[in-house]
Amino acid sequence: MATPKASGKPSKPVKPSKPIAPMQQRLMVTWLAWLVYRLLGLPILISIFNPMNPDIVGGIAWQALWLVPALVLTPSILRGRSPYALLIDSMVTLVYLGASGVVLFTRVYGSSWAEILVYLLDFVLLLLVNTWLFLLLKRLPSMNNVVKQPRAR
Repeated sequence: MATPKASGKPSKPVKPSKPIAPMQQRLMVTWLAWLVYRLLGLPILISIFNPMNPDIVGGIAWQALWLVPALVLTPSILRGRSPYALLIDSMVTLVYLGASGVVLFTRVYGSSWAEILVYLLDFVLLLLVNTWLFLLLKRLPSMNNVVKQPRAR
């Protein structure tokens, strides 16, 4: 029960804040795992499992081009402190998640089970990245009630 203040009004119970560091760590590990998987693992595995044997170097070059926005976001995701930057990161990773889901959906028809699992792993890693981003954003301090200190001159 809330205890009364000196003014006689009951105060709201203070909710303990959850630790941010474990969530930042999970996000960082999952993000780096997804980047490495997307850049190297996906082209190599698709080259192995696809009967047409696509070129591995071409696949890596294509994925590197496709990952340019993600590579730009990497510093802010690895730091994981700025709610504004993480909101932008979350929007971009949601676009990646949607594209990954569409690719997975289109590969269900006419691809081998091994190929489908390769794309499913990509989708699951992105889903985890988006989940950790969302949970980290909930744990960071509110952006609305921040009182900034005046700059020292």
